[in-house]
Amino acid sequence: EIHTNVGIYNAAINACGKATQCLSAWQLWNEMQLYGIYPNVITYNTTISTCEKVGQWRKALQLLDEMQQYDVHPDVVTYNAAISACGKGEQ
Repeated sequence: EIHTNVGIYNAAINACGKATQCLSAWQLWNEMQLYGIYPNVITYNTTISTCEKVGQWRKALQLLDEMQQYDVHPDVVTYNAAISACGKGEQ
């Protein structure tokens, strides 16, 4: 039996992001929450960066908003990734 945690999911989502495999990243995002593992600031940063790489600026901003709803505090990396996503989307 393999035990997973948020760190393992963060690493997997990051790998998907580097390979611009957005769909795989979202599948992992959803899977982790099904198993009761909730995203932390690193998960959000990695996922927002993935959105930036594939031009999904709306989703990046949606995630930024969601962080605040779930009391996950954005940091400078979060804001930089969201700004970069908007810049790539020319928003």
